[in-house]
Amino acid sequence: MTTTQIDNVSVTTAANVYFDGKCVSHGITFADGTKKSVGVILPATLTFNTGAPEVMECVAGSCDYKLAGTDAWITSGAGQTFSVPGNTQFEIRVTEGFDAYHYVCHFG
Repeated sequence: MTTTQIDNVSVTTAANVYFDGKCVSHGITFADGTKKSVGVILPATLTFNTGAPEVMECVAGSCDYKLAGTDAWITSGAGQTFSVPGNTQFEIRVTEGFDAYHYVCHFG
């Protein structure tokens, strides 16, 4: 299932802009303190570091991702998720000519 709307949250209105604007996200916080981010990644190959474990949910578009210590790129499209352990890194590749990768990042 793809998240289409998130209700009853607090949104950080200032965008987090990374990699010269290739990744833009907004933080959201639930009443219980749970945090997520929603954003978009434009065509590029980017390396992200994690603190907490993350689940990346594709809302629209697609990406290829590669977890640390692996050589295989795996495709993730709308309605799909992939998990990243905490305290590691992963790469995301969004191919030129395709829709941007729209995501919800679930932390912890």
